[in-house]
Amino acid sequence: ALPCILILMLVGLLIGIWIITGTVPVMIYYGLKLLSPKMFLPAAFILCCIVSVATGTSWGTIGTMGLALIGIGQGLNIPLPIVAGAIVSGAYFGDKMSPLSDTTNVAPAMAGADLFDHIASMMYTTVPATVISFLLYTFLGFSGTSNSVDIGTVKNILDTLSGYFNISLLTLVPPLLVILMSIKRVPAIPALSMAVMFSIIWGMLTQDVNFSAIVGAAVSGFKSNTGVDAVDTLLSRGGLNSMMGIISMVLLASGLGGILEKTGILTVIIDKLLRKVKSTGSLILSVLISCYAILLVSGNAMLALILPGRTFRAAFAERRIHPSVLSRTLEDAGTIGAALIPWSAAGLYIYGILDVPVLSYAPYAFLCWIVPIFSIIYAYTGFAVFKIKEHSCNEIKPKLKK
Repeated sequence: ALPCILILMLVGLLIGIWIITGTVPVMIYYGLKLLSPKMFLPAAFILCCIVSVATGTSWGTIGTMGLALIGIGQGLNIPLPIVAGAIVSGAYFGDKMSPLSDTTNVAPAMAGADLFDHIASMMYTTVPATVISFLLYTFLGFSGTSNSVDIGTVKNILDTLSGYFNISLLTLVPPLLVILMSIKRVPAIPALSMAVMFSIIWGMLTQDVNFSAIVGAAVSGFKSNTGVDAVDTLLSRGGLNSMMGIISMVLLASGLGGILEKTGILTVIIDKLLRKVKSTGSLILSVLISCYAILLVSGNAMLALILPGRTFRAAFAERRIHPSVLSRTLEDAGTIGAALIPWSAAGLYIYGILDVPVLSYAPYAFLCWIVPIFSIIYAYTGFAVFKIKEHSCNEIKPKLKK
């Protein structure tokens, strides 16, 4: 769990830095510009995608942008379950794909995959699902109301952001640097470390923020005091300290996984499952089912990533399947599936914020349904099920005891 913990610490630092230096506010600013009458639903979906990628948190996106968007949707007489579905889909896109997300870091750590290999692998299932979701929301949007959007709330947020931050495309250079390093396959820890250092210097140049303020935001998080609740709630986050809770959960869950493994409990579970596994497709399907089963029992998305990740890691290595396929499968079910479980922490949170029951918005959370469908299709067709060299198997995980 140590590499995962180091990454989570760097992510906490980076979120705080990117907020105080204007990177996240500028992403939100330009994202809000997407809103238009007929395109409200697809724009809301894309906006939540942008915000969640920028912040790495689905809950933060739902609790801020989601709350504003649900109010606008209500004013447009658009059925709230559809609006909530678009918000949830967009929010969980970033929770799944952002290198700043805790689940995006935990899944590859448990599967033995590199962070950027994991993100690249997820694009095969997530990108087509995102395109289909966007088209579905566009269809629903054009089938809905023709009223104009009440832009009062949006304008207030835009004016506040432009008043407190230097709105410039230059502030987007740090995330572009992270993307570039991802393309160049720079390991996650060095890449994020370089991004932290560069973002501090770049922020001092573009936002006229002093070094001590940036360090404070990096450690304790950014505290927004604009007086506008929507903006203050959205931007008051990040920092190293904000990651301590999830780091504790990773340590405890990893410890639990180690105990289950050493006591032979996981071996029994694996043997039971693998007796019915006759193909790669059924193996990947078993991972998906395991993730959903843990979600149904515990309601905890992190456990749904950690326990199946540890359980199936050796089986994937034995079949010479690249660990990024396992980590992708974990997120295809464990991360986005949590929003569909009414008694999960995610489901209860979303209901509390948006005041829309899970069973009402779940049919319209298209991304959460479509992604695992692609995962199953790929599993049985062999497409995007990457293989590893024979000599690499033992480097990932010792083979299962027979």
